[in-house]
Amino acid sequence: MNRKQIADLILERLYQEYDNLQAFYAAQPIPYFYLDDLLPEDLAQQIRQAFPAGENMHIKKSLRELKYIAAQLNQYDPILEEVTYAFQDPRVVSLVGEITRIDEIEPDELLYAGGISMMAKGHFLNPHLDNSHDKERARYRVLNLLYYVSPDWRLENGGNLELWPNGPKEQQITVESRFNRLAVMATNQHSWHSVSPVQADQMRCCVSNYYFSPKSPDMEDYFHVTSFRGRPEQAVRDVVLQADQALRMGIRKIFPGGVVKNKHFYQKDDNSAEDESKQ
Repeated sequence: MNRKQIADLILERLYQEYDNLQAFYAAQPIPYFYLDDLLPEDLAQQIRQAFPAGENMHIKKSLRELKYIAAQLNQYDPILEEVTYAFQDPRVVSLVGEITRIDEIEPDELLYAGGISMMAKGHFLNPHLDNSHDKERARYRVLNLLYYVSPDWRLENGGNLELWPNGPKEQQITVESRFNRLAVMATNQHSWHSVSPVQADQMRCCVSNYYFSPKSPDMEDYFHVTSFRGRPEQAVRDVVLQADQALRMGIRKIFPGGVVKNKHFYQKDDNSAEDESKQ
């Protein structure tokens, strides 16, 4: 199945729940919605089965996070690229923009920080704000689209999306990473979110996309690097992560282009491989 056919299926489900999704999104302290049974179950199963083994992905391992990621999708089963780019179909982008009431949103063909991710037992993603901009620092990051494809995933498995509307020291909202569920959340200066530690001996698999806009979601100019905090019970880690964030922001003020190359984007051809992003 190609990306246009998958996009047709996504559109059908979004239209079916359009009014409910729009109302739910607008009512949340951190705007978000989720939609279950996004694709036919056999297709969702096929997408899960196409995920590579962890050793064939890049692992991100630090106090901030522990997970497998990949953006160079032409190295894997073609269905992974097709489903990822189905969310970039102009019709899907436009409809999501209507539901969220965000103007001038655009997908990211290079999958900067997007693509596929996989989390094993013990993997986690601490509370954080996403990097505010795209690879070229030309557009604001405004929406995060997460499509979960781990069969029989349950709340107690962990690996769930957490939203922290009052910051990472207050009560979070948990969005279960249920199989065949799409979650769409706003990203701005206040959208703290995390992934709870995985508790199960299963892989938590996700297809990720970000949408961007030339307009600030907060109606003011701002910029920040990806900013991590500790969980409420991680007092020492919280201090370390805040210091780390302050250091990285200080470096970006001195070197706006950054000093550390980040290769997590889709290198479409040999020329683009030379155009590595920085952060």
